[in-house]
Amino acid sequence: MMDSYRRVLRHPGALRFSVAALVARLPISMVGVGIVLLVQAETGSYGVAGTVSAAYVLAQAAAAMLQGRLLDSLGQAVVLSAAVSGFGVALSLMMLSVEQEWPRALTYVFAALAGASLPQVGASVRARWSHQLHRPHEVQTAFALESVLDEVVFAVGPVLITTLASLWHPVAGLSVALAVGVVGTAAYAGQRSTQPPPRGRRRALTHSPMPWSVIGPLAVVSLAQGTVFGAAEVVIIAFADEQRVPAAAGLLLACWAVGSLVAGLVTGAVAWRRPPVFRVRLGMLALTLTMVPTAVVAAVGSVPAMALVMLVGGLAIAPTLIATLSMAEQAAPKDRLTESLSILHTGLTAGVAPGSAIAGFVVDHYSVSAAFLVAVVAGAAGTVAALVTGRTAAPPRQPHPHA
Repeated sequence: MMDSYRRVLRHPGALRFSVAALVARLPISMVGVGIVLLVQAETGSYGVAGTVSAAYVLAQAAAAMLQGRLLDSLGQAVVLSAAVSGFGVALSLMMLSVEQEWPRALTYVFAALAGASLPQVGASVRARWSHQLHRPHEVQTAFALESVLDEVVFAVGPVLITTLASLWHPVAGLSVALAVGVVGTAAYAGQRSTQPPPRGRRRALTHSPMPWSVIGPLAVVSLAQGTVFGAAEVVIIAFADEQRVPAAAGLLLACWAVGSLVAGLVTGAVAWRRPPVFRVRLGMLALTLTMVPTAVVAAVGSVPAMALVMLVGGLAIAPTLIATLSMAEQAAPKDRLTESLSILHTGLTAGVAPGSAIAGFVVDHYSVSAAFLVAVVAGAAGTVAALVTGRTAAPPRQPHPHA
């Protein structure tokens, strides 16, 4: 099974830029959880914590398309270096505003600025793979590898930040997330020889048309996926707190990520006969169904049972994400690939915002068990969108310019 991954990693520079991108993506799984832990500890409200986290991810979603366009036109090295500098300053000010009890409006502003400047490494590394590889099945394997590494990020990040928050202080966890993000992004951006060539400012004005008939429906599917993730993140933290084992939140989220990691490894090694659109539809249905038992387990109050349910539920995540991104990669023109992938990442992050906020509200006003139903409803909406997406056939993948 691992031969497929070895083949793509043998390409010049591939292992180095993939490892650097892995480190650079750690803040994705740490900052959202860290904001919830820090703000809830200082204010005592999951609702406020959820809305601050929502400001962070909503701003990230709003800026992702613009950053994707800049990455295509100006190049990854220039744009990512500038973005990570802004991210570091804004996140530091957000932590200071919470600790020093500055006006709450400033906390929202700094959280939004941090989200808007978060480097779009996930879209960048996939665009880099697409530039380096010539065969569609190799691109799918590389996308599967990156999805697996995403799950490593989501397995390690929440455990690390909740452990630091529980044993030391929530600021310590966010500080570590900031440090690894800056170091990883700098290491990735510095590898200029493997990055896709920037198309330049003049060519940016005459870029290829965006295939919205494919990208649009996929963005809606991604929005639903993000809502599931955002809701589950907040509710799992609340569930662990309710059971008086707050450190278990990171472990429960890690179980979800491990299930996804295993499924992602298998997905990348298999030569699929079914097209990506079939897997998008099936994956969204599976993601919805696997969220149903969480509400029941939350009512019972069993942490071990919740760990098992999350592990099984994670099996639906990576295959669905891989199929969604593969479908977009096949449809997008080369000069707008990073932008196209950023649109899907925009959907994911934009979904996290309402998912976090709505789930936090339901936890504060109803119960943890009821809040899990937010993820179920979001998954059902995503399944409907996936069925609509299934009616839109992606055009054949354009030939690689080096083929």
